Amino acid sequence: MSTNLVGLGIDIHKLKHGRNLILGGVHIPFHLGLDGHSDADILCHAIIDALLGAANEGDIGVIFGVDRPENKDASSLILLQHVGNKLKKDYKIVNIDTVIIAEQPKLSQYIGEMKENIAKMLSIEPEQVSIKATTAKGLGDIGALRAMQCQAIVNITKR
Repeated sequence: MSTNLVGLGIDIHKLKHGRNLILGGVHIPFHLGLDGHSDADILCHAIIDALLGAANEGDIGVIFGVDRPENKDASSLILLQHVGNKLKKDYKIVNIDTVIIAEQPKLSQYIGEMKENIAKMLSIEPEQVSIKATTAKGLGDIGALRAMQCQAIVNITKR
């Protein structure tokens, strides 16, 4: 009998001028980008934390801390792939469910490519990855275009 494990990940980054907006490894044309040590891809970061949490392996800061110069401007898809490879010996990913909270831009046309990228990095099927987007209805830092957030939950099984 396999053991089902669940992990939750949440990531939020400030929006700023002069940065690219990268979500799920997709460059999204927008006048603001996410500020961070790596490419600040909140979707990948939330999934990384959810996977690490489900496996009780720490968090993204422990594995890829901002004090590590080798991770400066790193592709978060590569960081996600690293975590997937680390876990695949002992765990199988059942599914991933995410929600991106962003006032702008509209993300629906990019979700398919995001799912493909994430699935490829984790050696799973795109159908195992759910990505949804919503707004903050004008509320708080997200509603004022000062930040974006992503939440992810994953279900993995012990091999």
